[in-house]
Amino acid sequence: MTRGVTIGKAAAFVGVTIKTIRHYHRLGLVDEPPRDSSGYRRYGSSDLLRLVQARTLAESGVPLSEIGALLSADPQRFAANLAEVKRRLTERIEELAARRDLLDRVANRDWDLLPDRACALLDRAADLGFTPDEVAANREGMVLARALVPDGFDDFLTGAEHALNDTRFVALTKQCWAAKDWEPDDPRIEELATAVADRFLANPALLAIPNSLQARTDAIRYGLLNHHGEDQAPVMSRLTTLVETKLRSAGVDIPYQ
Repeated sequence: MTRGVTIGKAAAFVGVTIKTIRHYHRLGLVDEPPRDSSGYRRYGSSDLLRLVQARTLAESGVPLSEIGALLSADPQRFAANLAEVKRRLTERIEELAARRDLLDRVANRDWDLLPDRACALLDRAADLGFTPDEVAANREGMVLARALVPDGFDDFLTGAEHALNDTRFVALTKQCWAAKDWEPDDPRIEELATAVADRFLANPALLAIPNSLQARTDAIRYGLLNHHGEDQAPVMSRLTTLVETKLRSAGVDIPYQ
């Protein structure tokens, strides 16, 4: 009477594929049983038990390279090794949970995981009447500032706080947003640029952003920040350039682009 079952039956009983069993053999996790007179390997009950044990450990997260030692370990060593595997799995779970939370933030377009201070400023801008598109543009500017000038980001936020505390500057900023649909040669742009520059000069705290960025970066990165988004609204490019020119004329050191 032939004892044992073929590899196909063994795979079906254990719940793995034939390829998996052969892979276990190559790794030395399960010894290959001897062949019968017909040349087939026959898997007995002890072989099946070993296959189940190897499969269960693999499904539990134990790396295949560690399963062989575990199956041969004494009870104390077995428990210690499993505890280490559990510790690594816990770390992996925490990492995956953090990635899940990151996806939630990315869903809200928070590409650079802005700190609470920055998010509070964005909420405040919304409360002051800035439109969702304008708040989104400010968020993009914050993400860009944090990426390009990480060591100056706190000063950048301080400057933003000064700007939101200045009711006149807030009103002028809203006018600037409204101006994005004007023609580039609209005479009102000159008047608006003068008003913005005058407000900068009247409240030096508003210059914290350009002064801080200039101290920590080069003209290229400063230009990327200060002129972000202008390619989508040509009039904003002219407005920003006029403001910078007026500030330079008043003695404010602003990099040339």
